[in-house]
Amino acid sequence: MQWFGKGSNNVEDGRGGGGGKTALGGGIGIIIVVLGLIFGKDLTGVVSQLPQGGTTEVKQGVPANDAQAQFVSGVLESTEQVWDKEFEAMGKTYEHPKMVLFSDGVQTACGSASAAVGPFYCPGDHKVYIDLTFYDELKNRFGAAGDFAQAYVIAHEVGHHVQNLLGISDKLQEARGRVSEKEYNRLSVKLELQADFFAGLWAHNAQNLKDFKLDEGDIEEALTAANAIGDDKLQKQATGEVTPDSFTHGSSQQRMYWFKKGFQTGDMTKGDTFNSNEL
Repeated sequence: MQWFGKGSNNVEDGRGGGGGKTALGGGIGIIIVVLGLIFGKDLTGVVSQLPQGGTTEVKQGVPANDAQAQFVSGVLESTEQVWDKEFEAMGKTYEHPKMVLFSDGVQTACGSASAAVGPFYCPGDHKVYIDLTFYDELKNRFGAAGDFAQAYVIAHEVGHHVQNLLGISDKLQEARGRVSEKEYNRLSVKLELQADFFAGLWAHNAQNLKDFKLDEGDIEEALTAANAIGDDKLQKQATGEVTPDSFTHGSSQQRMYWFKKGFQTGDMTKGDTFNSNEL
């Protein structure tokens, strides 16, 4: 993909310290929607391993000579423009999320996390968090290379922000502790697949932005990434077995299907995974 805009004003760079201090403690009970939770890693102690109530030093914007950071800033800007229009069509105002770039670990309103969890969205502070070294793993471990595969990851996490603003994430919050683990996992899959749909919807509508251009093979890159991080494929790689009842994000086929549906339709009304029989 190509983006000719100036980049988002909503990027906070917390890599290596510097800048003013921003307190991000509190709100530990709020769910973190974490892409990295299904990456076959031992996450014991990963979340909440940093001191609670601490601070993360951040600075606004990203260095002009940092191509990777400039790229994700541009992706975020394109999501802002797409979702501005979508929310306007619904008679609502879209609140732009912040994106925090970090290294190794970060303190958030949802608790603390290390880079091992992968990119994630925290509904407590309306921020997307990413350690950009994750993209090396996406390429080398999961075979999902390319700039649009990287863009898909951001669009998926922004999709969780959209769900949070629309109250959709509350379905999962309300079910927590009230339903069986199997049913909770089923609802989690629906939430994640809808975020994939929203990522596809972003790609569809971004084509109408003056500063955006899809390159040949971009959609295939996103589908490759969606395929690579399906629960069934990750479980098979990690244990040699597949246990559908433990899925939390959806199978490779499901994830590709819903991203593709979002891209093909560009229609919010087609993305109700909670009431769909197409799962």
